[in-house]
Amino acid sequence: MSGDSNVRPVIIKRKKVVAGDGHHGGAWKVAYADFVTAMMAFFMLMWLLNATTEKQRKGIADYFSPTIAMARVSGGGSGALGGNSVFAENTLPRMGTGSTSLKPQADASDKASSTSGEDADKAAEDESFEVVEDMLMGRSGESMVADELLEHIVTRVTDEGLVIELFETENARLFEGDSKPTALLKDLSRIIVEASYMVTNPIAVEAHTSAYPIVIAENPAWDVSAQRAAMFREQVISSGLESERVRRVTSYADKEPIRSNRMDIRNNRIEIVFLRE
Repeated sequence: MSGDSNVRPVIIKRKKVVAGDGHHGGAWKVAYADFVTAMMAFFMLMWLLNATTEKQRKGIADYFSPTIAMARVSGGGSGALGGNSVFAENTLPRMGTGSTSLKPQADASDKASSTSGEDADKAAEDESFEVVEDMLMGRSGESMVADELLEHIVTRVTDEGLVIELFETENARLFEGDSKPTALLKDLSRIIVEASYMVTNPIAVEAHTSAYPIVIAENPAWDVSAQRAAMFREQVISSGLESERVRRVTSYADKEPIRSNRMDIRNNRIEIVFLRE
């Protein structure tokens, strides 16, 4: 028994050898990172195309366009895929992606001067419109319109030009029946012609009517407004206005009322617009 106790125990160690780790190495991580980066760039591009205007996209393209002239590079093909470099000297301006030494972009000072010139023209037109308004409405102390006619005139300056509105009242109508002008409208047309001598702007004539009762089988508003617009054009021309200055004649029927009650007599009106040039 003593001999057996002196025998040292035998310990067996077994090592588990695996060729590579459980994920076959780390190369897949690099490929996955490249894929995620490419997808992020793709979705960023899609977002930019959707969230920016054409002018903003052109600005982004100009930012990445080269600032030095580059030689034209061509391949052996032809057509749309003929091998032309997008950075070629004659390609950038044609594609609208930048400027080159041959075709530089417009100078900012030129754009600024053009904008300032347009503002100056608009301001000059506004001043001439104010002169016409003052003479019509008597703001300068003298009016070319009698008091009984003045209550039928409203003026306003808009982006389109000077709008002179001639409207009816319960006691003074502009038309007899559908489109026959009254003496009041004839007097007002002569005033418009006299006012037109102060400016050279082209003129637009617009006719509006109040709404007709719903019980009518056929709504005559369109026909009536068209007849009134054409009639007023003939009236101002016969009063001395040059026919070439009438740029547009439009009928709106009862589609643009100025009173909440669409049947209000005040919606019966003729609008003369001195258009901006």
